[in-house]
Amino acid sequence: MSWRVTLSCTRAEAEAVPDSDALFAMHEQPPVLVADEPDPARPDDWRLHAYFEAQPSTQELILLTRLAKSAEPEIEHLAEIDWVTMSQAGLEPIRAGRFFVHTPTHRSSIPDGATAFEIDAGLAFGTGQHDTTAGCLRALEALAGRDFANIADIGTGTGLLAFAALALWPRAMAIATDIDPISIDVSQDNAAINGVKIGHAPGELLLAVADGMDHPFLTARAPFDLLIANILAGPLIDLAPIFANAVMPGATLVLAGLLNSQADAVIAAYGAQGMAVAELGAGEWCVLMLTAPS
Repeated sequence: MSWRVTLSCTRAEAEAVPDSDALFAMHEQPPVLVADEPDPARPDDWRLHAYFEAQPSTQELILLTRLAKSAEPEIEHLAEIDWVTMSQAGLEPIRAGRFFVHTPTHRSSIPDGATAFEIDAGLAFGTGQHDTTAGCLRALEALAGRDFANIADIGTGTGLLAFAALALWPRAMAIATDIDPISIDVSQDNAAINGVKIGHAPGELLLAVADGMDHPFLTARAPFDLLIANILAGPLIDLAPIFANAVMPGATLVLAGLLNSQADAVIAAYGAQGMAVAELGAGEWCVLMLTAPS
């Protein structure tokens, strides 16, 4: 892609960026969107980059400026480059316990003994999703001494957390779903890259497009003894009674995608279903580990 548009933005604006295909739904060749934090000492100052195949139109620039309303776009005509490598070169891997999650540009840096996953994740590696992913991986590893047989990853995105769960519990039944069909296509591609077998049998991953828990595969697989949902605070609150009905007594829930300031509201929603907080992760983007009533 030979054109780049850069906007200065806040972290909150970067976190709120929608999927490029949704934002540019009427455009034949939507841009690739990548957000980054150029200076760790200024954690609220971010940049949003949009890579285009052709010179962006006025309409496309208007759509972009709505994402960061205080900024004027910087437009560059780039030389012929490998835009995928460029967009991901600065996206550092995630190291969380035994897990090492990296883009294709970091294949050579996998630590010895690590459980590595290659995820060509674009924007997800440049925003708060990086922090929530790392937190979820640490939460799953903290559960490694326990035995889970029936796992659901709701809002899977790239499939990563389901892959990690199967690495920890290789004989488990596992299903990963997302409301976005593109995410499920991406998850299937990532499964092939990482040697995760797709299927219905124990040790295999079943993928499906689903809104929350609304899918016959989920209904047939329930109740789950481990449910993972790395989505957003609002949907987590709305899904509390539905999740409660989809898990078995004493089940574990790992919930993420919420700011620390939103944790109390999420905890209250699940407390109303009789669930207790087993662990509250630290940091701005926290991960909740909950236990269903026995």
